[in-house]
Amino acid sequence: MFSDTAEHQQAYVIVCGNEKGGTGKTTTSMHIAIALLNAGYRVATIDLDGRQKTLTRYIENRKNWSDRYNLNLLIPTHDYVEPSTAETKSDRNSEELSNFMAIISRTEQNHDFVVVDTAGHDGYLMQLSHSIADTLISPINDSYLDFDILGQVDALTGDVIKLSHYAKTVREARRKRRIADNGFLDWVIVRNRLSTLHSRNSSSLISSLKSLSMRLGCRIADGISERVVFRELFPIGLTVLDDLEEATFGGQISNSHIAARHEVRSLIAALRLPIDELGRKRAEARRNWLKNADKPIDMMGLLAD
Repeated sequence: MFSDTAEHQQAYVIVCGNEKGGTGKTTTSMHIAIALLNAGYRVATIDLDGRQKTLTRYIENRKNWSDRYNLNLLIPTHDYVEPSTAETKSDRNSEELSNFMAIISRTEQNHDFVVVDTAGHDGYLMQLSHSIADTLISPINDSYLDFDILGQVDALTGDVIKLSHYAKTVREARRKRRIADNGFLDWVIVRNRLSTLHSRNSSSLISSLKSLSMRLGCRIADGISERVVFRELFPIGLTVLDDLEEATFGGQISNSHIAARHEVRSLIAALRLPIDELGRKRAEARRNWLKNADKPIDMMGLLAD
């Protein structure tokens, strides 16, 4: 657990977001939340997609399965932001902002982590959530079609020649965070639905991602493959990190389950969250560096121009 010192009173905020649906944001959010719960942390989750409510349904499915069969499944404290029905856009933004901040206020003081799942499109709440994130996870499918939300590339060389709207949104979120509290937003682009076959297109995409990471100061991590197991577990609210044999009453654990569990654990490690003593030391060192730097992470802004 985090200590009760002042520097750890507020929860560490993890946001899963980008401007495209179908990239695995909810699956990633749920597995991160369960991994942190399994590690003994107090975890809250927030669903900002008030229309689809996929994360909300995932957690409801988990609670229903646990109650129905008297299982001892760990379940995060969960909230979602209901879409406003106000007449004007300004009033809708104001109402949704008020609801979101009320949720944050009542969860951040008594949880170690808050995991936020955003909608798959640009919007006021998505931009706001990015500006308060400590770690931003942006899952993309492993293709240039999804890469396009980050940047445009030269067709021959694969070099990034222009930043796309979402990359500029994250850059602006970083700027606002620096102004607000001198904080640091650790941005991790996660390659989901990885192909098991090595191809020239895959190699070119990796090269483009590396080019982008140098320009934006973000990190790249491998996520989860396109596995049936993730779709199968959603209706009953389970994850590959659960004891599936016990939770499914002797169901067979396949090699796909085992591989998926390894993928998720590797992703959690790659995120470098402050979940152990070394991680907390890194987080503290980062805070101290930012506190004493005259112009914190200015280079990132310059590289992104």
